[in-house]
Amino acid sequence: MSHRDDTPAQENTGQSRRGFLRSTALAGAGAAAAGTGATMLGTAPATAAAANGSAGSGTWRPDPAALRFTLAVMPDTQFLYWDSQDSVNRAPQEASFRYVIDHSGDANGDNIVFMAHLGDLTQDADPSSFQQVDKAFALLDAHGAGYNVLAGNHDVSGDDSRGDTPYLRTMGPQRFAHAKTFAGADATGYNTAHVFRAAGRSWLLLALDWRTSEQGFAWAESVIRAHPKLPVILTTHDLVYSNYDDNVFPYDSGDPEDNAVLSDHGRAVWDRLIDGNDQIFLTLNGHYWPPARTTAKNAASNDVHLHITNYQNRYFGGGGMIRLYHFDLARKTIDVETINPWILAQKPESRTELAAEHARITGPVDDFSVPIDFEQRFSGFAPVPDRPARPAGRELVKSTLAYWRFDGQGAPGTALAAGDIVRDLSGKGNDLTVVTLPGTAADALTWSSDHHPDQPAHAGLKFSGGRNPLHGSYLTTEAHAPLNDETFRFGYTIETFVMLALDWDAGKNGWASVLSRRGSAGDAGKHGRNTDPGEPVLQLSVSNNGREPQFNHYPLNDTWPTTNWGHGLAELKWWHLAVVNDGRRTRLYVEGAPVVDNPDRRSVGLTSLGLPWMVGGHEYAGAVDMVFHGSIGDIRIVNRPLATDEFLTAR
Repeated sequence: MSHRDDTPAQENTGQSRRGFLRSTALAGAGAAAAGTGATMLGTAPATAAAANGSAGSGTWRPDPAALRFTLAVMPDTQFLYWDSQDSVNRAPQEASFRYVIDHSGDANGDNIVFMAHLGDLTQDADPSSFQQVDKAFALLDAHGAGYNVLAGNHDVSGDDSRGDTPYLRTMGPQRFAHAKTFAGADATGYNTAHVFRAAGRSWLLLALDWRTSEQGFAWAESVIRAHPKLPVILTTHDLVYSNYDDNVFPYDSGDPEDNAVLSDHGRAVWDRLIDGNDQIFLTLNGHYWPPARTTAKNAASNDVHLHITNYQNRYFGGGGMIRLYHFDLARKTIDVETINPWILAQKPESRTELAAEHARITGPVDDFSVPIDFEQRFSGFAPVPDRPARPAGRELVKSTLAYWRFDGQGAPGTALAAGDIVRDLSGKGNDLTVVTLPGTAADALTWSSDHHPDQPAHAGLKFSGGRNPLHGSYLTTEAHAPLNDETFRFGYTIETFVMLALDWDAGKNGWASVLSRRGSAGDAGKHGRNTDPGEPVLQLSVSNNGREPQFNHYPLNDTWPTTNWGHGLAELKWWHLAVVNDGRRTRLYVEGAPVVDNPDRRSVGLTSLGLPWMVGGHEYAGAVDMVFHGSIGDIRIVNRPLATDEFLTAR
């Protein structure tokens, strides 16, 4: 779209220009008629510039497995290509193309896997302009980069049944015939499909003409049906427009998460294609400015994120600016930033003030994050199967001294009573017995089917305990259990799964132990720095206000404790905790990651007074003083250090 030479022939008297642009989307305005004597679809593309010496960037090397990847988006670049006015400047766009190539792969953190152009490649649709466009895109071709283009209203006129055009001869499907990401085109050649690999899965990108006809929509439907499990990103030139003033810099966007509205054509695309296809979760368009975004619910009641990005009204017609969509599946977020590689490549001292202002665009509609639980969002068409439970025997690694799990012993929601026994599946005789404190409700300890997604047993125990008043049920080894005397002089691994209750309270539940060893530090003769003579000789606990996991233990080689601290644990989320000692130092892991506060001091073995271990119980000065509040899953104690790929969570 352009503010220049865009006077529609049939503009209604009294209608505002901006309102007209929104309602008609300037159908055909400024587009040149297709030239005569043109080569028809199916002939070789004009890519003579593929070997251009300017194609001197790095290697196209996306990492298809990394959980973080980037989709680069380039909006309207029309003002760089207006050859009928002798105005062509490929440098800004080629600088962005070099950036895309050089920032593929995961080594630099971007891992750009694909680039989408949103249309209006030229201002005048002139064959000479497309010759220049061809030379610029040859840079991507020379490096095998994955990308798509689509036609905007300055590239073509009419709908996708228009037939031959300079756009089609230059950027039609024949250009992508040998591209690894190309998945096909419709009969007209103006609507294309592309599949790229990222985060260990395939993603479908549909690039639709600026005016898609019924046959184009039918084709798009068929492509989606042919890829029923793929998430779909829809790109087109005209879909949503911004509903705030575009004359204020920086943009005063109001609500930055809801300032876009479907255009008339966008409404047709929504009704005909987007609403009924749950696989479409993100749409990208140019054409209008300023940038904007909104979220709409589709027929399946799932979010569809609708984004417009366009900077042609900014310095140097946008200067080939690109929008980077950083998908982070681990964080369940898309981080979006807008940069100008052409300006960034210039020496800072050589940039004009105006150029410096446009090196990065950081307004709320240009630099933002979109939270998406990808697994949940895609579950309707590509559900991730639950990891099946694994038999206990598979988890009995060498030197296992105790393995407690809570499946197959009681119906979920039913209570355990005092004296009930949970067997030690290691065969070492370290069974657990339920102990119930006076005044405790009958359902203070219940069987549960809830579990960590990577836990071997699909079951756990739900504890409803606390202090002030002291109440709850816990489990303990018997007085003569072999585990009671074990000192682990040559190393150990202790693992468990924990979930804090939603009503976890620092005063009532803080410092409760998931696992502890009876016997006070004072009785064990411990003294010195940080020593509390009343605390147990070992406790894997959760702190009070911070809810951090803490492994506090008294080693054999010292009279004062070693304490490992983790980060805060959110309630109602399962966490895997592991403590590993290699005979010299102790490390605490949360979800397989080492915590920051792992002391670098020598810590050999675990002090023992030959007394029982407790699950869910904590004592002070020899007496139980609180009971855990939350859920506990599998517990395994091994008489040697394990590597992270040997943990209970290992795949």
